[in-house]
Amino acid sequence: MQEIISYLSTTPTALYLAVGIFSLCIGSFLNVVIYRTPKMMEQEWRQECQLYLHLDHPPEHETPITLSKPASTCPKCQSEICWYQNIPVVSWLALRGKCGNCSNPISIRYPFIELLTTACSLTVVAVFGPSIQMLAGLLLTWVLIALTFIDFDTQLLPDRYTLPLAAIGLAVNSYSVFTSPSSSIWGYVIGFLCLWVVYYLFKVVTGKEGMGYGDFKLLAALGAWMGPLLLPLIVLLSSMVGAVIGIILLKIRKENQPFAFGPYIAIAGWIAFLWGEQIMKIYLGQ
Repeated sequence: MQEIISYLSTTPTALYLAVGIFSLCIGSFLNVVIYRTPKMMEQEWRQECQLYLHLDHPPEHETPITLSKPASTCPKCQSEICWYQNIPVVSWLALRGKCGNCSNPISIRYPFIELLTTACSLTVVAVFGPSIQMLAGLLLTWVLIALTFIDFDTQLLPDRYTLPLAAIGLAVNSYSVFTSPSSSIWGYVIGFLCLWVVYYLFKVVTGKEGMGYGDFKLLAALGAWMGPLLLPLIVLLSSMVGAVIGIILLKIRKENQPFAFGPYIAIAGWIAFLWGEQIMKIYLGQ
């Protein structure tokens, strides 16, 4: 194992190739995470509601949904997807974007997420090189991709991902990998409170909830990874992108509807994580 690590550290081509192939597989797994996590949460909520509201009756039995079970199937014909039909990108191209059994169209989003995961992972490698920062950055990138698409689909940012992400950020920075331990702690605290204050003031003024607690937790997690100094950049970038997308959606839908803000926090956080210091220097004219 030590020889493999040494070889990858000294051979950039092999490192990029290894990370690229591994990231394609991670992207395939993220497709499962994005699709199944909301279903797992709904099943848990349903069971809890049955327990609380029907105490005299046992809850209806449901087959538990996990990230590994049941096996992946076609949503139309319910045929099980074989392993050779699950090869990232290659299988989708070979099947021409259709189910191998019933020719039901398979969304292009699956290979898109696999390719996006690979592209973002290789970018992390290019920025950090073979280092502990690279490994931690890859983990952060993969979780942010999953959270982005889950929030796009459901307007949910699950605690099962945001809270461990914050904990890992605090743990990593206990060794001063990206920032000092105290900076990491204050980044977490300020990241949560700054959006919570906005949320609370908006609720007092309008009587409505402008955002969910998941947004606070995600920004707090990013603060734990990067410290408080990059939080203004993250908020600014996410607000700019969110405002532009919100205007576009308003024009398309012809009515004011809520939209997920978490994806823009995640995108802005990832940009700040990789290039935040350079952007701040350019902004400050240094």
